[in-house]
Amino acid sequence: MPASELAATTLLPVTPVLGAVLAVLLVVAVAVAAYARLSPDGGRGRGREIAVAGVRAAVQLAAVSLVIGWVAESVPLLLLFLLLMYAVAVRTAGRRITRNATWWWAAAPIAAGVLPVVLALLLTGLVPLKGITLIPVTGILIGGALTATVLGGRRALDELHTRRGEVEAGMALGLPASEARLEVARPAASDALLPGLDQTRTVGLVTLPGAFVGMLLGGASPVQAGAVQLFVLVALLAVQAVAVAVVLELVSRGRIHRDEPAVK
Repeated sequence: MPASELAATTLLPVTPVLGAVLAVLLVVAVAVAAYARLSPDGGRGRGREIAVAGVRAAVQLAAVSLVIGWVAESVPLLLLFLLLMYAVAVRTAGRRITRNATWWWAAAPIAAGVLPVVLALLLTGLVPLKGITLIPVTGILIGGALTATVLGGRRALDELHTRRGEVEAGMALGLPASEARLEVARPAASDALLPGLDQTRTVGLVTLPGAFVGMLLGGASPVQAGAVQLFVLVALLAVQAVAVAVVLELVSRGRIHRDEPAVK
């Protein structure tokens, strides 16, 4: 049986039954989040976010499925599509970290993590300048940088807010403001690396990630699939480490911050 037919019969068939199951799972996620009050303020905000995220994912994936073949045939369109992916990631990460005008600084950690890796792949010829290959690889890396930037930035700012007195004490002892913030925020921000570390440590034992399974279903040998998955995991570790380091530096220098309520 050809690889394409094998994939079609092995993976989830696109039928009304699949749509119904997805709808039920989304309703369950929304209901549980609402019932358990899984939101920062104990309200029902996360339930609404889950519903919107699920619907957006369906619409966006449908749109990408329709245009990706067209984009892959043109280098200018390919670059524009990658730029769009990057812009959406910056907006998403920045607004998750802070609501004020400093959110756009999230562009720096994502670019610093992703751009060198993508350029290295193109220059070495490991990934050709073709949409069918470059879009998924870049998308994986941007997604990893987005997650690390959000987790690192939020944890750093949360810690600075909670331990503001320690920052002020450090400054009173003569530390520059950036150094005082860095000493407090660094341990918390480093936690953003834990999901990637755990995924890499347990690959093949606890989970078989999507790249590995997709390669196998596409007809690749287990060795090829393993090599691709290893590359993805190691590349993500590098991308996320750079992203966390850069966002931590931006927070410590006050480039990314939150508007603190006025002291009465």
